[in-house]
Amino acid sequence: MLSKILIKNYILIDELELDLGNGLNIITGETGAGKSILISAIDLAFGSRAGKEIIKAGMDKAVIEVTIINKKQDINALFDEYGIDNTGEEIILSREITPTASRSRVNGCLVNQDFLKNFRELFLDIHTQHQTYTILKPSCHLSLLDSYIQNTCEKLLEEYKLGFSKYKEMCAKLEELKANANKTEDQIDFLKFQVGEIEGAEITEIDEDEKLNNELAVLENVEKLKELTGSAYWSLSGDDSSILDALLKIKSNLSKACSMDTKLEDTEEEFINAIEGLKNVSSLLRDYSSSLENDEERINTIQERLFLLDKLKRKYGGTLESVIKEGEKLRQELDGIEFSTQNIEELENDISILKTELLKMAENLSEERKKYAEVLSALIVEKLEKLELPKVKFEIAFEKCELCSQGIDKVEFMISTNVSEGLKPLAKVASGGEISRVMLALKTIFAQSDNIDTIIFDEIDTGISGKASQSVADEVKELSKYMQIIMITHQAIIASKSDTHIYVKKTQNDRTSVDISILKGNDKLNAIAELAGGEINTESLTFAKMLVEG
Repeated sequence: MLSKILIKNYILIDELELDLGNGLNIITGETGAGKSILISAIDLAFGSRAGKEIIKAGMDKAVIEVTIINKKQDINALFDEYGIDNTGEEIILSREITPTASRSRVNGCLVNQDFLKNFRELFLDIHTQHQTYTILKPSCHLSLLDSYIQNTCEKLLEEYKLGFSKYKEMCAKLEELKANANKTEDQIDFLKFQVGEIEGAEITEIDEDEKLNNELAVLENVEKLKELTGSAYWSLSGDDSSILDALLKIKSNLSKACSMDTKLEDTEEEFINAIEGLKNVSSLLRDYSSSLENDEERINTIQERLFLLDKLKRKYGGTLESVIKEGEKLRQELDGIEFSTQNIEELENDISILKTELLKMAENLSEERKKYAEVLSALIVEKLEKLELPKVKFEIAFEKCELCSQGIDKVEFMISTNVSEGLKPLAKVASGGEISRVMLALKTIFAQSDNIDTIIFDEIDTGISGKASQSVADEVKELSKYMQIIMITHQAIIASKSDTHIYVKKTQNDRTSVDISILKGNDKLNAIAELAGGEINTESLTFAKMLVEG
């Protein structure tokens, strides 16, 4: 259950620390006071989408922190997976929203959206007006039924979905193979020519053309290079008037000077090193010049190779790297065609076998769904009768469909709220108040089977009054014996059942703010009286006392 919520700089709230109680937590306040702010803050803490607009004006960040007391759920595996310390029953969930980022932590450890999704499913279910609309859509009814049978048919559901996913992949592969197999002989011949052209070039280096151009530039200038490097060598050490010979004479003079002044020793050493360096350069120039030879055959070979590479570059992308990649792509396409012609029949056979298995699994799943649909329908009728729909009939209608990700079933919720009328689709029959009660019945049934800790109802009492309000109040109160309920209501009868009464008030002076507090004693009576009569007077207070005292 949620035991405490701390909010800072969130929309119109400066700072709030609120203790939530066991059982039924009711939220009331005037229309427009901001009752949903508390619900949306909890929703944000558990991972819903957040934008910078929720940060209170003038502040640099908003912070929401929820303290959770866990006495039901086994969280060890989940916490171990994400490296979070399990410190006992108390869990601290926090979220910080800035204009550029949002960070969530559990017990001080950063967590991601995948963690929050799994964590939320253990501890919290929020019912909003959007969900009331969703229940009208037949496309959601099968998912609702499957969520009811999840615990008993989990393995069957999982095996079927994995099998169907594999089936779809195989079907997609078959279509690809058939498309390849349908290529014309001319297309295949051209593809083979392209592959042969690229692979025949045997390109192994993406810079081969650059290396060849460099080599060609040398071969085409052999005589000039011989002349330049030979001349440089001859100037350095070719005869008695060479540079090195002159330097050696200078070295001799410098050595004599060192014998007279040792301070010149470092200079002498640097000079000697310079001479050795020039000797090395001279040797390199001599060897290089000697190695140069005219090789017309090699020039022709390089020119032919460069011509081939340039042609391939023009055809397949402009660089040798793109030529290599295009060759790999074309090879895969060609291999796929050759594979397809050999393996289409084999794959079709595998798909047929898998489809037969899936149909059998889908039939078994359908039988289980129909069995539990009867149980669920009976439970919903029982709940709706308690919620002042005494003549209600409810069934889950089945229609067989083509094999799909959910099996072979198309289902729709059918209802009749009047004894004189037959069953019709839920969306075409039920009023707003009836829809709210159907949703409450479903939530009650699912919440108890899911063993969830906390359920939040955001105005589920819309469209009901009188005896129906009393029935909803009784049902919610009964449900709160098994879990924590947090509920926004405009109904005095429902509010009177609260274990904790939270009151929301908006004030507007020089600035707008929302104050949230827990009411007790006379303050709680006054709030219920105001709900009942629109104002606080003797009559409304008497009625409020009667409701609270039961």
